[in-house]
Order: sequence, then structure tokens, then C-alpha cells
Amino acid sequence: MNKNKVKLSVIIKKIPVFLQLFLNSCLVILALILSFLLVKEIVMFLEILMTHGSSDYKLFLENILIFFLYFEFITMIVKYFKEDYHFPLRYFIYIGITAMIRLIIVEHDHPTDTLIYSLIILILIIGYFIINITPLERPIHLWFFNKKEKN
Repeated sequence: MNKNKVKLSVIIKKIPVFLQLFLNSCLVILALILSFLLVKEIVMFLEILMTHGSSDYKLFLENILIFFLYFEFITMIVKYFKEDYHFPLRYFIYIGITAMIRLIIVEHDHPTDTLIYSLIILILIIGYFIINITPLERPIHLWFFNKKEKN
């Protein structure tokens, strides 16, 4: 009976390792797909420059913003691996702002939609500002105030 409990605990301890390996593998595959799409976007961007010239600025701006969306997602995956399997929240905010700017450029037919997209961008920027003014090391910050109160 004890032997079964030991085997079960060993298996349970290996589950997070297996899931982390699976997640990392999936993110690597996603990064490769996004890299392929990024290169494809560059090719499409060059085609637009060669065929349309600079006359179709909306299509030009839309492709630039799509390029940056791919770029930001790849950067976020790289940061995930560099920061010990953690997605920084600010990269999600960058992606959200870029996506909203793209929507404003592409779909600006309805003024109320454009206003709503602009308000979303404002909310994302305020959220980014709050993240930047919030201290990263909360335990040290609390320790500092507790030390002051004792003195």
C-alpha cells in the first residue's frame, strides 16, 4: 500500500514538469508559425510597394501594423522563456494597443466605433501607466514601510 502511494506521489510530481514541457513545445511551434507569417507579411509588404506604390496608404499602414502584431507576439514568446516562464503583462497591453490602432485605421467608417476604439486605447495606456508606477518588489516595499513604523 505504501509503495502505491510513493508511485502515485512521484507521478503527481512529474505532471507539472510534463505540462510545462508540453506548453514550451507548443509555444516553440507557435513561434515558428508566427515567424513564417512574419516573413510572409514582409513579402506581401514588398509586393504592395512594387505594385501599388505609395498611393494606397491604408493598405500600407494595415500591413505595417499586422507586421508589428506578429513581431510583438514573437517578442512576447521570447520574453516568456527569458523571464522563467512568465508572460509580462505589458506585452499584452502593447498588442492590444497595436490591434486597436489597426482597427481604427482599417475600420473607421462608423464614428462611434472609432470613439470606442480610442477609449479602449486610452484605458490600455492608463493600465500601462499604472503598471509602470506600481513597485515590482512588493515584499521589499512592505518591509521598508514596516521598518519605518518600528523606528
